[in-house]
Amino acid sequence: MESAAGGWTLEQIVARLGGELRGDGRIRVEQVCPIEEAGPRHISFLANPKLAPLLASTRAGALVLSARTADAFAGARIVVADPYLYFARVSRLLNPPPAVVPGVHPTAVVEGEIGAGASVGAHAVIAAGARIGEGAAIGAGCLIGERVVIGGDSVLHPGVTVYADCVIGARAIVHSGAVIGADGFGFARERDGSWVKIPQIGRVVIGDDVEIGANTTVDRGALADTVIADGVKLDNQIQVAHNCQIGRHTAIAGCAGIAGSTVIGERCMIGGAAMIIGHARIADDVVVSGASFVPKSVPRAGAYTNTMPLLRHDEWLKNLAHIRRLDDMAKRIAALERKLAGPEEEEQ
Repeated sequence: MESAAGGWTLEQIVARLGGELRGDGRIRVEQVCPIEEAGPRHISFLANPKLAPLLASTRAGALVLSARTADAFAGARIVVADPYLYFARVSRLLNPPPAVVPGVHPTAVVEGEIGAGASVGAHAVIAAGARIGEGAAIGAGCLIGERVVIGGDSVLHPGVTVYADCVIGARAIVHSGAVIGADGFGFARERDGSWVKIPQIGRVVIGDDVEIGANTTVDRGALADTVIADGVKLDNQIQVAHNCQIGRHTAIAGCAGIAGSTVIGERCMIGGAAMIIGHARIADDVVVSGASFVPKSVPRAGAYTNTMPLLRHDEWLKNLAHIRRLDDMAKRIAALERKLAGPEEEEQ
């Protein structure tokens, strides 16, 4: 694992990020590393007390620990309430994003406006009326449509497509292959079974500090806009359909599918491969387990799961046979209850 140039001393890290330093603050760490693989120039962390036995064998130069496990490690450590969060901040210190090199590559086609300090890579296309904010980086092969607005210091990795009239806020990160603003799946059916396409005339409006993973698609609205609020984090290969709204600081893991006109609240966490039906309303602070199907609105905060546990195939077939008989079994049970209740209940 390569180290970040120069590194930071523990004293410098604590001065910047806080925390309680125990041990030699002059120790310099150059990179983060898993606790099992860390060496003297690495800093690692332990958040789960069940993994405390690893503290006896790690070779890490320093650790980030909670007060619960801090005394089990004799080396230099930074003691904090949330080791995982603190470790994420340390990792950002040691691995800053590459500086944007201003300028427009000679092969790029630029018809829109480019802000001061922005970068446009090879073969990128910036269409007429588009505006690229100061310090933004548009990677090689990106296609930025007419009248698109991209905020300052945003980074679009190579191969991102943003359709006309869409808006991306400041400090966004959009990974390769993402498509922002393609048509939503809007069709009306003729009597003969054929389909009439409904023009998708809304936009996609994305707030500040949003990250969108590789090959994720966010469809434009049919009439109103599809809206992704500030701080939302979308993983790879997610489908966000037309007219959806996703609230601030919600995180959605890979391969999830959000059907049209769904409204997801703030600070929600949607697990990988979860599927949410169209027009659903999801309250703030809802957690949906991975691979769950959400068939209706969720009006209250909390954790929700809608999955069948993994079974051997023969066990699954047996359980499926029982599931298919549930309706018949329910009727039989109801009949038995009426019979046990006596003649008066049966007459009612």
